[in-house]
Amino acid sequence: MSGTAVRVRRIPRKGTGLSLVAWLAGVVFFLPIAWMALTSFHSEQDAATNPPSFGAPLTLDGYREFFGAGGGAGPWPSLINSTVASLTSTLLVLLLALPAAYALSIRRVRRWTDVLFFFLSTKMLPVVAGLLPIYLFARNAGLLDNIWLLVVLYTSMNLPIAVWMMQSFLAEVPVAVIEAARVDGARLPTVLARVIAPMALPGIAATALICFIFSWNELLFARVLTGVVAETAPVFLTGFITSQGLFLAKVCAASLVISLPVLAAGFAAQDKLVQGLSLGAVK
Repeated sequence: MSGTAVRVRRIPRKGTGLSLVAWLAGVVFFLPIAWMALTSFHSEQDAATNPPSFGAPLTLDGYREFFGAGGGAGPWPSLINSTVASLTSTLLVLLLALPAAYALSIRRVRRWTDVLFFFLSTKMLPVVAGLLPIYLFARNAGLLDNIWLLVVLYTSMNLPIAVWMMQSFLAEVPVAVIEAARVDGARLPTVLARVIAPMALPGIAATALICFIFSWNELLFARVLTGVVAETAPVFLTGFITSQGLFLAKVCAASLVISLPVLAAGFAAQDKLVQGLSLGAVK
């Protein structure tokens, strides 16, 4: 072995720097969430200290007060209202956006690009600009503090972006498969339900998740148009912010609980979301 040269192969480290930057960026974005979660387990006195007291004793007082253990109102009606409004509006958006996207991507109508830009332009109007007319209409129609008014509003607000997204997803569906189904006698509802929907399922899941998040997080219309009966979770959360007393730990606990449905939905559909958002990115 004295005359044998030993060569050591070095493992290539290409991309190590980018991976490190990505991890650092992920940690930076995660730190506020971790701080909020830690603060939610502190007492109000410890949560209000400056600088923060990371080694303070942990307690569940913030969660107890959020769930009404201290004599306040419980969050369950508001959580149920947010669930009903978000899920129902998302379902309606998908039912309306799928045939519209089919007409704009597969069986294209005349000047379909103008139609898409018109749909997208409706999202450019500031929400506050339409708040007063909608409030007056709801008051005259007796729809104030009605959860179904929020369902209609959330559907109309999310429909343009849903049509825009699903049009790009449906454009990836092979036309030959659709033509074969029509030759076999399948009508349009059957083609949409049994041919297009399964093939575009990742894109539909991504669209549904984004619409659900937008509906769940909406605050302005829910704050102005609801009172007690149709109060949603974000509106219930703002009730913990007062001008007197300490409320930081309780607000952090409420924010974490209200964020859990969105986080759970995103975690459950993360594979479909990534696959759907990447459709059309690689030809």
